[in-house]
Amino acid sequence: MGWKSFPNENGFPVLIDPAVYYGHREMDIGMTSLFGGFSREFYEAYNYYYPLESLWQQRLQLTQLYPLLVHAVLFGGHYIAESAEILMKYGR
Repeated sequence: MGWKSFPNENGFPVLIDPAVYYGHREMDIGMTSLFGGFSREFYEAYNYYYPLESLWQQRLQLTQLYPLLVHAVLFGGHYIAESAEILMKYGR
C-alpha cells in the first residue's frame, strides 16, 4: 500500500503517506537526502516555513546512519563502507 492523493477544498492535491513517523525532524531531512534528495527549493522552503536547528547540516550524516546500517545488514556492499565512514567521523 502506497501513498494516496486527494484534492483539497481548492482542488490541489494533498498527499497522505501511511508510513507515519514521529521523531526528530532532522531524521526526515536526512532520509530525503540519503537516496538522491529533493530540489534545493524544497529544502529552502522547508527551512523558511519551519526553520531547522542551527548546524543541522553538520548532523546530516548522523541522521542517515540508522537507515544506512539497515541497508548494510540487508544488502552489504558499499553501505558497510559508508556506515563505517560516518561512524569514524562522529566516533572521535
